[in-house]
Amino acid sequence: MFLRVADAADAQHAETLCHWYAESARQRGVGIAKREPNYLIKKMERGDAIIAFLNGQLAGFCYIETFEDDKFVVNSGLIVNTELRQEGLGRAIKHRVFELSRTKYPQANIFGITTSAAVMKINNELGYRPVTFPELTQSDDFWKGCASCKNYGILQDNQRRLCLCTGMVYDNLNDRFAQQTIEILSEAK
Repeated sequence: MFLRVADAADAQHAETLCHWYAESARQRGVGIAKREPNYLIKKMERGDAIIAFLNGQLAGFCYIETFEDDKFVVNSGLIVNTELRQEGLGRAIKHRVFELSRTKYPQANIFGITTSAAVMKINNELGYRPVTFPELTQSDDFWKGCASCKNYGILQDNQRRLCLCTGMVYDNLNDRFAQQTIEILSEAK
């Protein structure tokens, strides 16, 4: 398994990834926001995505996006080739995109929304906790991304306060406390 930050050369995989998103939504019968190839290509070009390969074959992908002047960063679009699922690849990709988020945006609140029990389990392992939607970004740009989801009407009917997805936020208060403690101890020396 080979995971790395995606780059412009990975644009060749954008169509395949978009097909995987659509197929996953159809197979699972759940709401997954539609992604366009150009959108994924921009994520690749900016280094805001993790791409995975297994034995030279495209295996998975996940990207990040920021909102409210980098106050919030979302880990989104985790997808794994259906032939390679149950191999721990989704977990590895999710861990790497989480590291990328923390490295690029250390002060941001990291969050995600999902209907996937597997993603919820991984998020929990990483230190995320379930939250109500008002605790997430209120950026219209983020919520517009849900417009292609089959459950968008539910979200709209509830004034973006709830839907079938679960919102989860990484609790980085412990990290900030640990960093402050390290700084205080360093100064005391």
